[in-house]
Formats: sequence, C-alpha cells, structure tokens
Amino acid sequence: MLPLLSHQQTLEPVYLAYLDALEQSEYSGDIDKRYSARLVQATDNSVYQFLPQAVLYPKNQQDIQIALTLAATDAFRSVTFSARGGGTGTNGQSLTHGLILDVSRYMNRVLEVNAEQGWVRVEAGVVKDALNDALRPHGFFFSPDLSTSNRATIGGMINTDASGAGSLVYGKTSDHVLALRSVLIDGSVLDTHPLDAAGLLCNPDNVSDNPLGQKLISAVAAVCREKRTQIENQFPKLNRFLTGYDLKHVWNDNLTQFDLSRILTGSEGTLAVITEAKLNLTPLPTERAMVNIKYDSFQSALRHAPSLVAARATVVETVDSKVLNLAREDIVWHSVSDLIQEVPGKVIDGLNMVEFAGDTVEVEQKLASLEAVLTEQINKGECGVLGYQVTQDKPSIEKIYGMRKKAVGLLGATKGRRKPIAFAEDTAVPPEKLADYIMEFRAVLDGHNLQYGMFGHVDAGVLHVRPALDMCDVEDEKLLRVISDQVAALTLKYGGLMWGEHGKGVRGEYGPSVFGDELYGVLQDIKGLFDPDNRLNPGKLVAPKHTGALYYDIDSAKRGKFDRQIPIEVRDAFPDVMNCNGNGLCFNYSSYSPMCPSFKVTGDRVQSPKGRAGLMREWLRLLEAEGVDVNALAKAKPLGLLQRVQNTLNAQRDYDYSHEVMESLKGCLACKACSGQCPVKVDVPKFRAQFFNIYYQRYLRPAKDYLVAGIEDSLPLMAAAPRLTNFAAQNPLSQWVIKKAIGYVDAPALSVPTLKQRLDGHASRGYDLAALQAIPEEARSQFVLVVQDPFNSFYDSGLVLRFIQLIEKLGLKPVLLPYKPNGKPTHIKGFLDKFAKTAQSSADFLNQVHKLGMPMVGIDPALVLCYRDEYREVLGANRGNFEVKLANEWLLNVIKDLPAKAPQDKQYTWFSHCTESTAKPNTANEWTKIFAHFGAKLTAVNLGCCGMAGTYGHEAENLERSKALFEMSWQQTLAKIEQPQVLVSGYSCRTQVKRFAGYKPKHPLEALLELANI
Repeated sequence: MLPLLSHQQTLEPVYLAYLDALEQSEYSGDIDKRYSARLVQATDNSVYQFLPQAVLYPKNQQDIQIALTLAATDAFRSVTFSARGGGTGTNGQSLTHGLILDVSRYMNRVLEVNAEQGWVRVEAGVVKDALNDALRPHGFFFSPDLSTSNRATIGGMINTDASGAGSLVYGKTSDHVLALRSVLIDGSVLDTHPLDAAGLLCNPDNVSDNPLGQKLISAVAAVCREKRTQIENQFPKLNRFLTGYDLKHVWNDNLTQFDLSRILTGSEGTLAVITEAKLNLTPLPTERAMVNIKYDSFQSALRHAPSLVAARATVVETVDSKVLNLAREDIVWHSVSDLIQEVPGKVIDGLNMVEFAGDTVEVEQKLASLEAVLTEQINKGECGVLGYQVTQDKPSIEKIYGMRKKAVGLLGATKGRRKPIAFAEDTAVPPEKLADYIMEFRAVLDGHNLQYGMFGHVDAGVLHVRPALDMCDVEDEKLLRVISDQVAALTLKYGGLMWGEHGKGVRGEYGPSVFGDELYGVLQDIKGLFDPDNRLNPGKLVAPKHTGALYYDIDSAKRGKFDRQIPIEVRDAFPDVMNCNGNGLCFNYSSYSPMCPSFKVTGDRVQSPKGRAGLMREWLRLLEAEGVDVNALAKAKPLGLLQRVQNTLNAQRDYDYSHEVMESLKGCLACKACSGQCPVKVDVPKFRAQFFNIYYQRYLRPAKDYLVAGIEDSLPLMAAAPRLTNFAAQNPLSQWVIKKAIGYVDAPALSVPTLKQRLDGHASRGYDLAALQAIPEEARSQFVLVVQDPFNSFYDSGLVLRFIQLIEKLGLKPVLLPYKPNGKPTHIKGFLDKFAKTAQSSADFLNQVHKLGMPMVGIDPALVLCYRDEYREVLGANRGNFEVKLANEWLLNVIKDLPAKAPQDKQYTWFSHCTESTAKPNTANEWTKIFAHFGAKLTAVNLGCCGMAGTYGHEAENLERSKALFEMSWQQTLAKIEQPQVLVSGYSCRTQVKRFAGYKPKHPLEALLELANI
C-alpha cells in the first residue's frame, strides 16, 4: 500500500520566525516554503544538493532591501541568503542551506536601451537571449556568449564573470559592465561605476552617499593600490578571470580610474545582491561566415587551433568525436547534418568551428585566406585536416552553435551508469599550452580508466572536460575528489586555473594555492568588509577571517548521496527520473520554444521537467525509507472504495509528500516536448503515468479522469446518435453541469454527418481481411490502409473523408480500417493496466494487418507516435513489428512516383503539433517538400505549445493556463496570416484555434486535396 510520506525536513525556528515577520512587512514578492519548491532549488547543473530553508521571489529591488534590512536585526542575524538566477551553475554556485533569493521570476525587465550611446540597463533576472531579442531591433547585442544563454540570467553572468565563444574578441561579462546597483547586507543600496582617481584620493569621504559603500570603496581602493605589485605577479595571465575577487582590475592599468563593480563582478553573490546593471553593447556584425573544419583526431584539432586564432578568427570552438557522435543521435543533428557532412572514406574524430564576423570586405578576405591554407593542407595531408565546409547563412550558423551549446547536455545521454559530469570542466590555460595540457589531462583520466567528452573554446585556452562517474557509487565519489586535486595541480603547473569560465562555487578550497597566502588574506578582508557575519552565499569563495574555514568544498553533499538510497532495480524502473542531470534546458525562456509549456505559463520551477524529476527522485527515496517496494506497489490493487474516500477526505488534514508530487505532475500537459528536446530525453509523461497509477491506489480519482480514459470506448456508442449526443452535451445547462460536476469545459461536438454516413456505400468501407489477403502481392502497393483515431474519426470526420479522397486522387485505393482504441488517453491519466490491454489488442490487430504489406497511415501525430513510443515501452517485444506512418511520411514515398505539378500562386503556413515537432523534427521539411511537389509554397513557423495538448485545455482547472499559452505565441502569429493559408496538423491544436481564434483551420491534407483538384 502507498503510505503517507513525510520528509521531516522542517524549517529551522529562526527561519520560520523570519519568514513570518517578512510576510507581515511591506515585502510584496512571493515566499515559497513548500518542500517541493525547496527541493527544486536544492540542485543546479552540478552534482551537489543543498536543501534551502525557503525560496523568496522578490518583485523589485525594494523587496530585497526589505528582506535584508529585516535580517539585519538582532533576532535574525543567523539568517543567510544566496541570490539565484537561472540555476545553471556547474559547481553549486548559488546553492545554500539558507534562503534563496530568486530574481528570475519577476526582476527580468529590460529597463532602458540607449542605442545612441550603445548601452542598456537591465534587471538582474533577465535572461541573456531575451536581452538580445530586445536589442536586435536596435542593431546591437550583448556579446559574451555561453551555452546556457536561453536560460542563464544577466545577474548570474555578472556574478560568475561569464564568457564563452568568441571571448578573445568579445571579452568577458566584466568587460561590458558599466555600472551596477546592488543591495548590501544591511539593506542599503550601493551604486558602483568608474571613479576618477584624483577625486577618490583627494576627497575619499565623498565618493558615495551610502556610508557603508563609502567605507567599502575607500578600503578596497587602498588595499588594491598598495598590493598592486603582488597582484600583477600572482594573478595568472589569462583571457579568463578567476572569480573571487578581481583585485587586478578594480584599478585600470595606469591607476587613473577605480571601479568597485569589478570586485562585485565574479563575486558569486558573496558580497552583495546585484539588482541592476548598465552594460555596454556590441554592434551586430554585418557579415558572418563559419568554417567547419574536420580532423582525423581531436589532438589534430587542438594543435591546429593556434593557427586559426592567428588567422584573426572571431570564434574557434572545438568538439571531440564523443560529442559529435552523441549529437548524431539527437534531434539536433537533423538541423546541422548538411553543414557537417561526412568525408568519404574518412572518420571525423575532431571538429573546429571557426567563425569570422565583421564588415563584409574584412570577413571575405579572412575567409578566402583561410580556405586557401586549408585547401593546401588537405592536398598535402598536413595537420590532420580531412576537409571543411563553409556557410555564410546566418540561420545555419545559429544551428551550428545550437548543436555546440546542446553538447553540454548531450554528454549526459551517455549510456551506462557512469555519466560525464561537471566538476573540473572549465579549466583554462594559456592557449599556446592547451594541446600539451590536454594530453596530460587525458593521461590523468586514462590512468583512472575513465571515459570523457571534450569541447570548448580553444581560442581562449578553455576546454570543457567531463569525466564519466557514477555518483551513486561511493568509490566514484571518492575518485571525484582525487581527480579534482590532480586537475587543480595540473592547471597550476601550466599557469592556468581550474575555474576558468563557470565560476568557482564549492571549489574555494583551491583559492590559497592560486592567490597565495597574502592575497588570499586580502580576499578574506574584503569579504569581511562587505559581509562581516558571512551571510551572503556563505561557504563559497572565501570567508571572513574570524568566521572559520569554508564549510562547502569538493566533498560537500551530492545528489548521489540521496540517489544511492534508492535501490538499483527501482532506479532502472524509473530511468527518466534518475537521468535528469540538471542541465535546465527545460527553463528555456522563449515562448516560441515547445519546452516546457507548464513552466513558461507558471514561472514555477516545480512545474518543469527538471523539477518533476527531482521531486520524483525524492518520492522514490522516501518510499524506500519506508520499506516500500515501488515495483511491487506498481502492480498492486487499489484500496477499497471506502478507504480511498476516507483518505481523500483526510488529504487536507494529513500531510503527504505524494500530494506535492501530484501537484507538480498534474500541471504537466503531457505534450512530450521534453522527451525530444531534453538532451538526456527525460520523458515526464512516462513517469507521470507511473506515478498516477500508484497514487490513485490510495486516493480517489477525479471524475474527469474516468471521462477521458473512457472516451475512446464510448465514442462509437455516442456516434450512433450524434445529434442527440450533441444536444445532450452542448446545451448551456449541460455544459454548466459538466463543468461543475466533472470539471470539463468546451467539449467539441461530434461530427454530423458521421464518418460512417459520409462513406456510406464508398469502396473504402467494408474492411474484409480475407479479401485483402486474396489480392495478389504485386497489386498490394496500390492500396492504402487508413488507421482511424478517435478524435478525427468522430469529431472531424470530414478530414478523414478528404484524406480518403486525396488517396483516390493520387491514383491509389484507400481502405478504412475498423476503429480500434489507441489507448493514449488512458496512458495520460495513468490507467496503465487498461492501457496495456488496449495497446495489446490494437497491436495484435495491426500486426495482423501489417502482414498484408500495405502501408498503414494515421492522421493525428500524437496517436501515431503513441504506437511507436508508449506501445514499445509497455509491450516490449509483444508490440510486434507493425508500422503506422504519419501522413507526411507516407506522402514522401508516394510523390516519388508522381509527376510534380507546375508552380501555382498558393502559399500556406504550417503550425506543428508539439509532440510531432519534437519527436520528428524533420517534419516541417517533409511537408515543405510535399507541398512544393504539388506546386505550392509552404512555410513552417516555430511556436510553443498551443495550450490544448490532448484534453489538458478542456479541464476547467487548466482553462486560464491553456488560454495564456495560446496567447504567448499562437495568437499573435495567427493574426498575421490569412485564415485560408493556416494549416494545422494536430487535432487538439485545431480545436484550440477554433476555440480562441474563432475559426477552424485546415489540415495539410485538406490543402493538398485542393491543390490536387486544380
């Protein structure tokens, strides 16, 4: 039996008292004490896990001032804080056991753009790519780049002094910071910007209107000027900066200007809470060109890189064969395969991506020069160069970078229990020493018999190396420490840094060996000036001298400590739950990205794939702690009705952690975008169904679940009297009753006339297996078997008719197969036993038909893809080998034997279904090719979720979110296109357009029939 689960991670009394006092203050932001919210913020993109006391979401700077001012009172001086943005840190940078200050939910505005002077003012929570969206119309961009740019915030970039591709040209974040506004530990506000040395030295008591700020500026200016020689001698000579703290650049080279912002930049939230930034901007280049150079080995790529830098490239990025091979297995590869083609007879084991950006003449000259050198090297067999490809198409260049950026997460998709993980992945050495350094680094890893992937910014001497370890294995956890120490020593040997790009986080213990005792003491003094009681992101970088040693280090609590408490057989039963590595691609800011709609519409990280996977891991761990065998529980029968009624009535009284998991999972739209978009293919709908199946053994299911699960079986009965059914369900009184009693709204009307009536007497009706079996083998290719789905057959029968007419128009013979429930609705609602029976019944039938050798084609993408995914998952080998094609897949083969139609003045715009576009990312290209064959032009638009997703949008509790999702990207895009040109392949999407846009769009098949009849 599923027991009540308690986590026993209650809030400390001082934090409870503080949060109660904060609620009574003028603080206007959100305060989240839910265990689920705390768990989601307990991890980032690292191996570490620190459970915070609560999460604060300030709405403005004043909220942060109120929070810190309250904490400055004697009663709350033990309360600690850590500012957080996108949560993309790879070494626990923002993790804490205190309070999280998450500025990403509300403080994410672009406040001012000054195109004339080339600067922008932003709040700390704005996402980097969102900022560039706002800057693009002005002809500028914020140039420091990073792989997590679609979810990383500017505040996080400032705090880690982030940089990435092109940093040799574009610099680091600190190079672009003009001014900062921060809240200090006492709640006061400090504005920092460059100060003239003369004024600072002659009038040191009048450089800030903030008394604490005055003290900080004077003290830091004095000590950095005094220690200038030691700083110059000690700090590594690198393009990258070593976070914590930038003593070198607070003064300019000739000591005429001082800027405290340089201390705050790279301070990882340990000195102040940055709320606003003024940043300088870079003009967008007028011309860009990328050369993808292919090598016989990764070492060849590394050793060739310096000559590419010498060619004055803007960017030189390198990936190894492991990353390339993982990319080939991901959906991202369809977008770049033409840009990185194989070299006949050769194996590509390394790749350098070289970009030139600038004015047209400059780029063309550099490109021509490099092409000449590469051609000569290929002809002479030099430098391991196998070939190269050039693209000057900006969208194609972005696709290449998209593949490179996804490489970080793709490494997590490596097979086996050991996964490449981040802990020593951002080392930096002088670029001229990189190849030798990497060879020695590889020798270290090879000495431990480890697999690993490598990629990075060779132009800056930064290479990301992720060794594969199993953090559930105690010995591998110990090995992490050994390797960390070895790599730290190795980087020092080569005059480099262990943390060259992603911030330091828990690696502060290596600080003294890099800075030396004297300068490390200066860092401690600076921390003490800003934060004397060590309350801002304590335990990171340095601690004030009187507060003791850092209490976070390489050995701090890791996610694996908790995950290993889950038995291996349970981990194997829930692979999607366990494989989530915190990459956070599901936090993509863009409303035009399909992942993840529930996070986009709520702004709540609990409502995200990463959040859901984390909550499920804890659920599995707590069940094991209770001695419950989850695999046995999944096969158990529900409690008796009366017991479930009693448990449900007591749900408000009795805390059960399972309710928090349910709250997260029921917000999922089951669109399956995560299963295609996530680098490690986390499939939330899959483990959501598993959880529902177990949860409802203890509690009552809502009535709407039975309605959805039974819809496929009841539709044939309702269609026997469609007008009566519609009258009974569509009148205002019935709709009110259904909404109040069941929680279901806007249910569509059954088709009138029905499909049976539309096809009365038609040759496609009257399926007869024996008659089909009697057809000679050579004639069977002329037949097409139409697989019915419940939504199109019963709610949009006209579409099925027109598909049959299209088949006939193409000179083929359609056969309508008998209606068989697909089972998708039952799977979505977690009726797994029923789904398995339905799936097996349909699979048996379709396997029988499959033997005919005639193509089977389905119309609705979600239902067709269910045959491939959920059927295979649940039935295994019993699924058989039947294949149901999507209409576009089938048509691609058909048009090969048909003459192309002359071009016509017809244009269409195709809107895809989320499941379709993520599971089959090449679908847009396929439809475009098909329409071109029919003489028409088809344009595909990239959009987020329409908000319907099966029956999600029909559930009353989801109505507002469903509408909001539609308004995010679909509504404004539809408004720009004439209705006859709009084509939508998903039934649920067409239903949503009809509901909120007021018209029913056509399916691509209907447009093709019109074209065929011209």
